[in-house]
Amino acid sequence: QVQLVESGGGLVQAGGSLRLSCAASGMIGSVNRMHWYRQAPGKQRELVASITRGDLTNYADSVKGRFTISRDNAKNTVFLQMNSLEPEDTAVYYCSAVTVTNTKYWGQGTQVTVSS
Repeated sequence: QVQLVESGGGLVQAGGSLRLSCAASGMIGSVNRMHWYRQAPGKQRELVASITRGDLTNYADSVKGRFTISRDNAKNTVFLQMNSLEPEDTAVYYCSAVTVTNTKYWGQGTQVTVSS
């Protein structure tokens, strides 16, 4: 199994920045790619950013140019740097790990609130 713990959420004004962290433990070697999702109240969970084992990245159109996903392999941690935050970015952000067998694990989520 893989355990994921997110941190770094909080309250920020529009135009500000936050960096989310996702610390992974357990069967790290089986993880093929990592994702950040978000879910706003009354909306479906949406994929925000992804990074593969080979460091290929992908972003939702709504965050391109503002968010950056990265990883620190030595610390088994994935980050989401969020700049130029907008009120529409308010959501609970979840980290997800997908293994080579396509098993998906989730963290508990961290709240991001952007005030206007």
